[in-house]
Amino acid sequence: MCLESSGKPDAWKLARPVWGWGRGETPRPTPPRNLPAELETIVANCLAHGRRKFVDVAESFPEQCAHVLKALAVVYRNDAISRERELSPEMRLELHRANSGPTMKELKNWLDRQLEERQVEPNSTLGGAISYMLKHWEKLTLFLRVPGAPLDNNICERVLKKAILHRKNALFYKTENGARVGDVFMSLIYTCEFCGANPFDYLTELERCAAESATNPGSWMPWNYRSAMVSY
Repeated sequence: MCLESSGKPDAWKLARPVWGWGRGETPRPTPPRNLPAELETIVANCLAHGRRKFVDVAESFPEQCAHVLKALAVVYRNDAISRERELSPEMRLELHRANSGPTMKELKNWLDRQLEERQVEPNSTLGGAISYMLKHWEKLTLFLRVPGAPLDNNICERVLKKAILHRKNALFYKTENGARVGDVFMSLIYTCEFCGANPFDYLTELERCAAESATNPGSWMPWNYRSAMVSY
């Protein structure tokens, strides 16, 4: 499910009713001032950002970058396997520990050697990419220690792109109520995409069956509305 909310407060204050008072995970570099004091927050860094730094310099350092990208491909392949098997967060963690852990350990040792043995100039673009990975290593590898920790922030960034596109098309929101209406539609549309439903078809059926969906909204969610249509 995707829930979008616009407003003047900080983002974490808007998300608090959804998070409750439990634990939150933020898969990106987050300044301490932006972290909610009420939540036990686990900060993870985006592995895709670390990978991108090597992609950007691969033309100048093809051999070294290929080594890093090959190792990270193993991690992403294992994560894809966990999704295909629909593993629980705990089972996904065990899979990564068994199959991604040795690869990441070898990669860490290789990165250390590049700088310690002066095989790479620290001030070069490749040296900068290596230094970034090593500096943020613990947060980049949180998926090896915390059940459910994401590899990257790609899902959230794709959601943000849709919100930005909607804002651009709407020429910004004139009122907070207009923003709320936009949030409702964006939440429904992107939730449909998560569930594999056609957003246009879903919104059309909600309009066609407005009375029934208002009476029993739980049966008219993007993931189960087709069943409700059968009995309508």
